[in-house]
Amino acid sequence: MRHPDEVYAEESVDTVRLPRAQAGSSPQHLLATLLGEYLDSSDADLPSTAVIALLREFGISESSARAALSRLVKRGLIARRGDARPPVYHLTPQAIAKHRSRMQHFLNFGARPPQWTGDWVLVSFSIPSSGQALRHAVRRSLSALRFVGLYDSVWIRPGSDAAPVRQALDELLQHVEDARWSVMHVRFDEESGPHGPASAYDLAALAADYSRFVEQYAELREAARNGRVDPVAALVARTSAMDSWCKFADSDPDLPQHLLPQPWPRQQARDTFLDIHTALGALAQARLVEVVTPYWPDAVSWVTHFRASSDPARPEPVRATPTGPPSQADPNRSPH
Repeated sequence: MRHPDEVYAEESVDTVRLPRAQAGSSPQHLLATLLGEYLDSSDADLPSTAVIALLREFGISESSARAALSRLVKRGLIARRGDARPPVYHLTPQAIAKHRSRMQHFLNFGARPPQWTGDWVLVSFSIPSSGQALRHAVRRSLSALRFVGLYDSVWIRPGSDAAPVRQALDELLQHVEDARWSVMHVRFDEESGPHGPASAYDLAALAADYSRFVEQYAELREAARNGRVDPVAALVARTSAMDSWCKFADSDPDLPQHLLPQPWPRQQARDTFLDIHTALGALAQARLVEVVTPYWPDAVSWVTHFRASSDPARPEPVRATPTGPPSQADPNRSPH
């Protein structure tokens, strides 16, 4: 008979698919965020009971926690280890690599202006009138790759890397009769004018979102900087700030300064996030260990947390281990 915590999935997983961020964060997205932030080794044995206890801190029910585990197995983020009851899981090596890359992106985003060359990738496509669902799929895929619609079937993205969008369009359209598409490298004569690429972005809305972020977390930032946040609150508060900041890092097109309205509030939002993330890191780690240790006695040897480097010449994330001071992340070293 199947154990109530048990999750089945195919053992071979070629790709790792991270859950998409949603308003309010689904349990699977929340769990992926927590695992990426606080567990940095595929050698750690993670009991399902510990996961249930951890998600309970965020108001997630036991049934929803089990469902989140199941979905992350199917996405290739975690896999079952052995036949223990209750089940024990571990992060896959692919997930570890993905998490480290994502954490570096989140913690470094906005640290310095992009090196602007004036290059854009432009995509133009034509799909038969009967392919409405396919047209929506193409637009979703382009949006996920941070393209934006300049006109109905003309989409752009700053930079010069066209490989991901070529692959996405080939997968979606190569077998569709009468579908046509082109991927081009372009430069605009008038970048910031009403007919230039900057007009495709709702920069006023993005600036307002950054300002709301600053306002929303102002009180927490002040409390964190003054040591007035206890560990119980730190774990949930730090995760909330991280989740909110991740949405910016994934959606902001990171345009050059001359295309942005002034003043541009991203730096203030970044400073707010980093103050909270850095000040609450050790407290959140301690709370997580406290919550899961009754179900996972070895937790203190494995739970860790990332933080941004204070050295601008070395912007990569560093890890703080439970047994020592923060140190630069070593991809070949486990946390114990």
